Amino acid sequence: MHDFLLAKEIMDELKKISEDKKLEKVKSVSLEIGIISMSHDGHPEHLEDINPENLKFGLEGISKSTPFEEAVFRIDKISGDSWRIVNIEI
Repeated sequence: MHDFLLAKEIMDELKKISEDKKLEKVKSVSLEIGIISMSHDGHPEHLEDINPENLKFGLEGISKSTPFEEAVFRIDKISGDSWRIVNIEI
């Protein structure tokens, strides 16, 4: 579940970037993810160790009808407690 919530958060950011830069088709997206702090359902924030394969599945699912529909998502685990977009290849 947390993997999908993070996928949506990442895709929202990617969509903003694609609109700002007027990207029509993206070949690949490289991401780095650490242990992510997620807040949900009124519970205090929890640290979640996100599974890269589940995250990739979520990103591929919600990228339909976007410039990222055919993109390859490369996800590297890093130390730390955040995520970042490392590269967008067009």
